[in-house]
Formats: sequence, C-alpha cells, structure tokens
Amino acid sequence: MLADRTEAALGPDGPIARGLAALGARHEARPGQLAMARAVAGAITHERVLLCEAGTGTGKTLAYLVPALLAGKRVVVSTATKALQEQIYAKDLPLLADHLGVSFRAALMKGLANYLCRRRLHGALAGELPGDRAALLARVERWARESTSGDRVELEWLRDDDPAWRDVQSGSDTRIGQGCAFNDRCFVTRMRDEAQRANLVVVNHHLYLADVALRRGGARQGVIPEHDVVVFDEAHQLEEIATDFFGVRISSARIDAMVRDGRRTVVALRSQLGPSAGSPAGEAHEAAVHLDVVASASQALFAELAAGPGARANDGRAPFPDEAWSDEALARRDRLDIALEALARWTSTRERDGREELGVIGRRATSLRDDLARLAAPRRDEVTWIEVRQRSCAIGLSPIDLAPVFRDELFAGERDWPRTVVLTSATLATGDGFAHAKRRLGLSFEAWIEGDDEGSGRRESRETTTTIELVVPSPFDFRKNAGVYVPVDLPEPNDPSFVPRAGARVIDLVKAARGGAFVLCASTRNMRALHATLRDAELPWKLLCQGERPKFSLLEEFRERGDAVLVATMGFWEGVDVPGRALRLVIIDKLPFAVPTDPVVAARHRAIEEEGRSSFAELSVPEAAIALKQGFGRLIRTGDDAGVVAILDKRLRTKGYGRVMRASLPPASPLFDLEQVRAFFEVVVGPHA
Repeated sequence: MLADRTEAALGPDGPIARGLAALGARHEARPGQLAMARAVAGAITHERVLLCEAGTGTGKTLAYLVPALLAGKRVVVSTATKALQEQIYAKDLPLLADHLGVSFRAALMKGLANYLCRRRLHGALAGELPGDRAALLARVERWARESTSGDRVELEWLRDDDPAWRDVQSGSDTRIGQGCAFNDRCFVTRMRDEAQRANLVVVNHHLYLADVALRRGGARQGVIPEHDVVVFDEAHQLEEIATDFFGVRISSARIDAMVRDGRRTVVALRSQLGPSAGSPAGEAHEAAVHLDVVASASQALFAELAAGPGARANDGRAPFPDEAWSDEALARRDRLDIALEALARWTSTRERDGREELGVIGRRATSLRDDLARLAAPRRDEVTWIEVRQRSCAIGLSPIDLAPVFRDELFAGERDWPRTVVLTSATLATGDGFAHAKRRLGLSFEAWIEGDDEGSGRRESRETTTTIELVVPSPFDFRKNAGVYVPVDLPEPNDPSFVPRAGARVIDLVKAARGGAFVLCASTRNMRALHATLRDAELPWKLLCQGERPKFSLLEEFRERGDAVLVATMGFWEGVDVPGRALRLVIIDKLPFAVPTDPVVAARHRAIEEEGRSSFAELSVPEAAIALKQGFGRLIRTGDDAGVVAILDKRLRTKGYGRVMRASLPPASPLFDLEQVRAFFEVVVGPHA
C-alpha cells in the first residue's frame, strides 16, 4: 500500500535517513510528519480532498512530496511564495532524487514576468536609452547569453523594483508565439516544454489560478499540464490571490506600458514600415498618432476619475459609486474605447502583413476594451472599486464569492482532473477547525432546511465533497521556549492615545530583549509612527524600516547584526524566516482585522449578513486569527529558537472573540507584565541576548 511505502521511506531506517547518514547529516523521524504523509497517501489512493494544518517544524514538504512521488502520478505542487518554490525545487527534490529510489523528472514554472523576453530586450536596446539604463540592459544582455532559464532570480544585482526589468520581462499580453523571431530561444517556451515532459511540476498560486482562469475563459489548453494530484502549500492565501485573477483591473500604468511598448515596436520596425496611402508621412507616423491618441484619452479619463466621487488618494481601494460615471467621465471613457478600437484595427491589418509585433499591441488594446466593457456592466456578484496613488489610478471589479469557482474548477466540476487535492498550511484551521476554510474554498455551503411547520427551518452546513481533515501540531516546545505578552493596561487601538502609549511599551520591550526584534504593524501609519518613536529614543541597536531598502537587503542585515530592530507591515508577517537568536522578540501592534472600508471586504460582509449570518464571527474573526497566527509564527522557526511574542491589543484578553483567537495560537507561556517579560528573557534567552 502507498501509505506503508511512504512510512517506510520516511522512517528512521528508510532510504532518506540512510542517505542523509551517509552524508554525515541526521534525519529524525517525526510522528507529525508520518501522520501527514499517511493522510496524503490516503487522499491520493482514494482520490479525495485533504485539508491539513501542519505546524512549523512538522516537515510537511517531504510529507506530501514522498507519497506523491511514490504514487507514480503526475503531480503539481503550488506555493504562495517564490521562496518556497525555490526551496522545493532546489533543495527538497534533489534530496529525494538522490535517496528516495524513485526516478522522476521535475520542472519549475513561475509567472511569465519572472522570465526575460529576448524580443523585448532586443527592442529596448534598439531604442534611445539614457546612459545608465543602456548600461544596465547591456549587462542583462550579457547574462542572457549564458543563462539557461532566463529567470530574473539569477540577477542578484538587479533591484526587485528596478523599472528596467518591466521593459524586458515576458508577459501573457506581450508574447507573439511561434511567429516570434526569437521563439527557438524563448525562455518561456523552454520552461513550458520542460513542464510538459515532467511528472512533478512546481508552480505558484498566481500561475495555477491564472491557468484556471484561462481554461474557465474557454481556452482549449492551459499553461500547466493536466495532472492527477495538486498540492496547495500555503493554502490559506488561495482566496486572496484568486480575487485578483477572477476580477478586472484597468490602470493608467497598464495603458502607459502598452503605449510605451507600442512606440518601441514602431522604432524597431521603422525600416519595414513604408509609406501609407492615407498618410504621406508614413506608417510609423500613423502608428505614433494612434498611440498618442490612446495615451491622451487615458490621461483624460483617469484624471477625471481620480477627481471624482469616492476617490481617495493614497488610501487603498475605495468603493466606485455609480455616480462616478458622470456624463464627462462617460464621454472620456467612450473616447478611450474608440482610440483603443482604432489602434487595434490599425495593427491587425499590419499583422496580416507579417508584422506580428504590432499584433501583440493590437491584442492588448482589444483586451483593454473588453475589460472596460466588463467594468461598465458589473454582475450582482461583483464589486467595483477605484484606487488612486501618487502617480497612477486604477479601476477594477472583484468577485464577492469565490467558493463557486473553487468548487467548479477543483472539487466538483466537470473536469476529470485533478483527482486529488491537498490543501496544507501552517495556518489553515481556526477555533472551529476547518469550517472557515471549507466555506471560503467551496468545500461546504450553508443550506436552508425546511421545518415541519410553515415558516420553520434551520441553516445547516452541507459538504460539497468528502474531505479528509488533519491537524498536526508543531513539535516545538512552545510553553518552554516562547512567552506571549498581552498588556491589558494599554488603551484599545482605536483610542487616540494608543499609538504613543504603545510606542513607549515597544521601547520597554526592545530594551528587555536587548534588540533582536520585529515590530509588525497592521497599517503603514502605525509603522511610521512607531518607527519615529524608536528613532527618537536613540536606542543602541540598529533600527531598520520597511521601504528603506529592498526586503531581502533588510532581512540580510537583520540576520547579520543579530540585535537589530525592524519595523514593518503585513509584508513581513509571513514568508519570512529568521531562525536563531537574531530574532527573539516579535511585537504585534494590533489584531490584524481586515480593513472594513475596503470595498471587497465590505461586499463580502454584506453578502453574509444578507443571508442572516454574522459576518464578524464567520469572516472577520477567523481571518484575523489566521493572520495573527502567521505573525506569531515568525518567532519560533527551529527547536532551538526562543523568545517572546508581544501583542499590544488588549482585546485579545478582554473580548469574547479573543478567546477564539487565543485558542488558534501555539501554547506559549502567558506573561502578564514587563517584569515577567524581562525574567523570561533572562532565563530562556540568556542574560547576554
């Protein structure tokens, strides 16, 4: 049986343990890992859906990879972060290839924006560039000659946010396909070919859901090969990521990028573009006119919308009211639509003459027109919004309920694959087990059961499909190595005095730990305020703040210094791994409830309330509990780690829902005052931390 073979492979006398011993490494059998591996094997054998929360240190990656490979089926592993993708592909799979005794071919697939487009690089270099940009792209070109993957992760010297990469990256709306002059050397084509030959493919949620959206839209063939088993690691992020892929977003930046690419294409094709019967100045001039009209119409529309009702600059997404489509805004939208249509028509005639690069611009213009049409007539199950930033504006719509999409495409749809779905994460369950995850992912639904008497009845949760459910606790000794401090003498976070008083408490806590702290904030405003407080305190430890430098650079310095203090927002709440003494204090300013004014959040709450249920209990509390558990999880990454998590929100102890959220956290030792915190650091972390 698959379960027996899996247990033998992962056991203390199995091939993995023997192989690691030969290398001088030690493999410890973990009961939690074996329990999860058996559950995965059972799900594959019986073609079921498995929900498994596996705490930090469980070894969940091997727990699903080993039975998946031993089963001999085609498997897709999907992660939420590129970091975990890289770990699985570059570390875990080579280990199993060497020691599991099973032959397999693996492939790595990332979103297209991670890969260099040779055609776009060629076009960018052919245009006029400032000296620094030209030198940078020349360096990229030298790398491209040697690279076999074209993956930007190899460009360690290129900043994450460097705009130069946007000019040369691949994308679904920039690819030509077989007609491209660079097709035989295309990095994306090579990546897809390798995936088709593999029996285990490592992807990320963005790519997997983009593939689902593509097939759902009627495409005969997707990007990811058909497969028997899919494993969603970091599955708690699926709904948030899916919200982007099954919605629509039109931004001034998106149109500017199309116009910019169009102009570069025209420059590259100038020698091929001859005189036009309708334009003595030639086709290049005619193309420039079309692109200028689109750019002008876009600027006019977004300027009108950014100044209209509902728009709030630099304050995230805001509801997009019907009255925002004033007569003037509608007129400007129509002018943009007409300009896009003219551009698409003009490029289509040139594409038929063999100028495929212009066809790409035309298809992007058509896609923008389609999205504008969708925004003009949203469905009842969609919500529209506007987002105004300092240099850009975007309008969009998002689905309110994604459960039907998950249900139809993964669990109970017409497709006969995948037959097994594994959903796992270190934070997937809440106080009511997997009830929240099952509702949001379409694995269960609320049904009204009629009673015997007229008008009587009750709501009952029904299952979409049979699931296997397992919670594997972390093997770490949290009660011994971790303390949790929740001060009840601070005001609630909505009190005007909270931030200054919380800032004073943060200083006390950092002094108690002697640095080595993450200060995780639920908002950018709080991050800036607490950073200013710490800066003014002139503490002897290096102070870092999110946004000062790229994320990887901040983390690298934090690890190297061993006693730094980093102030950050939600970007550092998960997917960040700092094992050891460098991180011994995690401070969380407030419970991470979703912003209630966000239009998508508000619409989801209304939908639940309209069905007679409590959106706070069903949505707000479980999602905040999962996010809180993620923040808590930054502290203990190995069995030797120790420290304190300080949650400065008294509601965790004073409100009824706080009990539910506390039950979701690891069983750390409760600390009730600063003296206990100081004593904990002296005893557990050491007097010279």
